[in-house]
Amino acid sequence: MNSTKKTARIAGFLYFMYFVTSIIANIFGRFVFVDAPATVNHIMAHESLFRIGFVISLFSVVFFLLAAWYLYVLLKPVNKNIALLFLLLNLGGFAIWCFSLLNLFAGLLLLSGADYLKVFQPDQLQAQAMLFINLRKYGAIIAQIPYGIWLFPLGYLVFKSGFLPKILGILLIVDCFGLLIYVFQCFLLPGYEVISYPCMAVSFIAELSLTLWLLIKGVKDQKPTLADGQK
Repeated sequence: MNSTKKTARIAGFLYFMYFVTSIIANIFGRFVFVDAPATVNHIMAHESLFRIGFVISLFSVVFFLLAAWYLYVLLKPVNKNIALLFLLLNLGGFAIWCFSLLNLFAGLLLLSGADYLKVFQPDQLQAQAMLFINLRKYGAIIAQIPYGIWLFPLGYLVFKSGFLPKILGILLIVDCFGLLIYVFQCFLLPGYEVISYPCMAVSFIAELSLTLWLLIKGVKDQKPTLADGQK
């Protein structure tokens, strides 16, 4: 296996681990695609499971960042500047996502029963916990701006690479616009979730397809096409 194929397989494996750990984190933590009251109830009833889910979620986002790095290594021969652009955008999303997870942990602290919190009534603590959990929700949505935009240069490089299927690049570019539509829907039309359903479907298909292709098929045995001016 040559170094390019190895890099592709590692990128695919890390992307796949991101998917797997995200699902496991939600199973334990119950903090994805649920309302804040449900998450509060889950924390109060199963705090240890929530903590496990939280830690797994931290590893999940690290897997995603590492996958972006290996994609950068894989695609920088096509165009180093554009590859660096998508890596920086992913890093921006990583920072926002981690900050949003801090809000999630704040909700856990408010429900921990610590002595210094006894000055508040239980219903006040639950209300504050729901506020922080909602902040986590909207922080995660805001993270989809850089996480969405990074898909455009990524898709472009996949399309131009010559060693990955062009259809994957097209799907990733469409995914970029789909995630941005999702963000706008959440903030401008919060009562019309149906608008974002097709976008989420495209996002799942695009990113899972890239993941499985890299993991199973790897790349073609040929040198990538260098962009004009790149050496």
